[in-house]
Amino acid sequence: MTTNAPTYIFDTADKPRLPLHEVPLIEASAETLDGYGCLVDRAEGFEIEIVRWPAQGWRPVDEDTGDEAGHVEGLFTGFWRGDVLYGRNEAVGGHYVLGWSTEDPSQAGTETASVARDAVRLWHLNYHPDGGQLFFPLDGHPFVFPAALPGDDITPDKVVAFHLDGTRGLYIHPNVWHEGIFPIADEQRFLDRQGAVHARVSCDFGRELGVYLSVPLPRR
Repeated sequence: MTTNAPTYIFDTADKPRLPLHEVPLIEASAETLDGYGCLVDRAEGFEIEIVRWPAQGWRPVDEDTGDEAGHVEGLFTGFWRGDVLYGRNEAVGGHYVLGWSTEDPSQAGTETASVARDAVRLWHLNYHPDGGQLFFPLDGHPFVFPAALPGDDITPDKVVAFHLDGTRGLYIHPNVWHEGIFPIADEQRFLDRQGAVHARVSCDFGRELGVYLSVPLPRR
């Protein structure tokens, strides 16, 4: 069992070259998002689910307590620097390497793109047991979002990638595996709204399963 929290900012040259698992790309719709979440037409007034704090024993948590932390929101930005895709989440103070475009991470430079950005090589997914999460695009550009249904026994074949046209936002339920938004443009901004507790459960696919996920990026 892995117990060490992932390191989210790193030099990709420190990552080993590993086999790639191809993730299927799916157009996001009410039907394909069933179980994962839903499309959102307007961010204003959209409420996210907050999960009640779990009981520690046989006595239940009082029904009017344990879900009062509410939510936080802020700007989530996905941006490319050369071959490396970064994410910054101001709602929770997060800064991450989301992935890279080269097959070999040691060849991913941050100055200029050395290969076509037709895929993101993804090393990590996480989920939030305390609440749902909303990503609402502010720039109107298409984007891609990797996800998997709840369950701690995550494997590469359970991961899919949703393609959205940028006219609507995406909401995911608590416990849905995901990573940050993958912009098709060089940079893209989103309103992020999520549970204030910000509990995070992670899977480092490279370290745990010896594989990276190859998430397709359509052409602009």
